Amino acid sequence: MTPTAIGLAMFAGMLLLMVLRMPIAAAMFIPGAIGYWALSNEMALLNQLKGSAVARLTVYELSVIPLFLLMGQFATQGGLSRALFRAAAALVGHIRGGLGMASILSAGAFGAVCGSSVATSATITQVAYPEMKAHGYQGGLATATLATGGTLGILIPPSVPLVVYAILTEQNIAKLFAAAMVPGLIALLGYMAAIAIYVRLVPGHAPEHDEVPALTLRALVGVAPIAIIFIIVFGGIYGGKFTPTEGAAVGAAATFVAALAKREITWAKFKQCFYATAESSAMIFLIFLGADLMNSALALTQVPAQLATVVQGWGLPPLAVVAAILMFYVVLGAVMDELSMILLTIPIFFPMVMGLDFGMPKESVALWFGIMVLMTVGFGLLAPPVGLNVYIVNGMAKGVPIAESYRGVMPFLLSDTLRTLLLLFFPPISLWLVKYVG
Repeated sequence: MTPTAIGLAMFAGMLLLMVLRMPIAAAMFIPGAIGYWALSNEMALLNQLKGSAVARLTVYELSVIPLFLLMGQFATQGGLSRALFRAAAALVGHIRGGLGMASILSAGAFGAVCGSSVATSATITQVAYPEMKAHGYQGGLATATLATGGTLGILIPPSVPLVVYAILTEQNIAKLFAAAMVPGLIALLGYMAAIAIYVRLVPGHAPEHDEVPALTLRALVGVAPIAIIFIIVFGGIYGGKFTPTEGAAVGAAATFVAALAKREITWAKFKQCFYATAESSAMIFLIFLGADLMNSALALTQVPAQLATVVQGWGLPPLAVVAAILMFYVVLGAVMDELSMILLTIPIFFPMVMGLDFGMPKESVALWFGIMVLMTVGFGLLAPPVGLNVYIVNGMAKGVPIAESYRGVMPFLLSDTLRTLLLLFFPPISLWLVKYVG
């Protein structure tokens, strides 16, 4: 077989294993190992396995991932999500569809200390779904709102996928976080607008008026810890007081102190925070190793370089190339999670995009492309047939058919599409805050 045929066979084998429900890390590792062996020999494969594992697991910057995950666990187990939802409900609950909007607001605020989409969805669902159900929200609208709100866990910094993108492309994490701020806020406002429009166009899916408590000083005090932690972490990072990795450590410690102050974290919950962080970190790093081997084997086939040459030879406008890449991410989202997509494809697509002329400095192109990728993988967390966030929320909301939840996410996917087009054609929106980061 030619190297190109081996590369295509590897990719097809990976997709087949994913369809057969093989864990993502193994689905990339097995075809990668077979392909690497076929292209070289068994000793070269063993040397690659030894070297790539050491190289990947000793990257200092990657320690930011378990630290942000631990920060999110402390926030979850410490009861901070309930305080956020109560304050958000008191703020906008009196508006038609207000509890849905409150769920989006609290998910966005929780995402600012979490960094994980799935964790944000699961945590906010535990708090908000019983309230939405009790107030008469239709099941599909409630689950779709909560699944959509969870995507803000990666759109609003800190974001684990954005950290991974920064490391793979050797970009500044603080600048990427700054670039994600405005798109994340646009996403939050777009989702709230989608709820407001939907409940007026489709009567009966939400109550005419939600009876919720008025906004009180106590409710505001309940969300103060989140605001303080956000200011400490991101103020310190952008103020040059500490690096993103140090900021994650400071954030984890501050969130632990906030959880202790609320007196909701027990010894059992404390241990669970570390167990859950270790489990998630192990999964992420195994995906790293699988993707590294797959990408190394693909590099031997020269398929990525050939693909870049072919695309550049077509003479397409740069925006058309990026649009095609984003469409590919939407399709790939049917079988892969966001981290796997980024780890597998960025080493292929990033050099291709950087070789195009967008009329911007190369660093600006890298930051903007990272935000576009982040937007699109967030789309994949909602879109059928997989929609990981939808599965998570639907599994927690007993009695709601998953087809109903998928119908419910359609207005939010329309909002995602409009936002993606806006950011695609107007890159300065994403880059506006970056100029203030030294």
